[in-house]
Amino acid sequence: MRLGYIIVYVADVPATVAFWERAFGLACRFRHEDKYAEMETGATALAFADEVFVQSSGVTFAANRQGSSAAGMEIGLVSGDVAGQFKMAVEAGCVAVVAPMQKPWGQTVSYVRDCNGVLVEICSPVAA
Repeated sequence: MRLGYIIVYVADVPATVAFWERAFGLACRFRHEDKYAEMETGATALAFADEVFVQSSGVTFAANRQGSSAAGMEIGLVSGDVAGQFKMAVEAGCVAVVAPMQKPWGQTVSYVRDCNGVLVEICSPVAA
């Protein structure tokens, strides 16, 4: 077993892809109409799927919205420049949650919420 991808259900896939390209500098590597897209994130894909399309398959879930509490999960993005990436994300429209801070184990972490209200951690690599 291995983690293949994470899919976030969103109201507007094209707008979310454009936002993530601006806010996090990620490129879209695959798109199917306006219903599904994958970002270039390495071995594990980050994907966005149209929530109405997903619901038509009988799946129910709480919608991700900027005005609601964040879901009990996060998307973690690793960067060598946490402060710079945090600034870029906020300037692109992310809501700042926690500014970059040093953790006792040496990692720098920060948190923002994207255009859908999804919690995103921008962090440095964990030292081995």
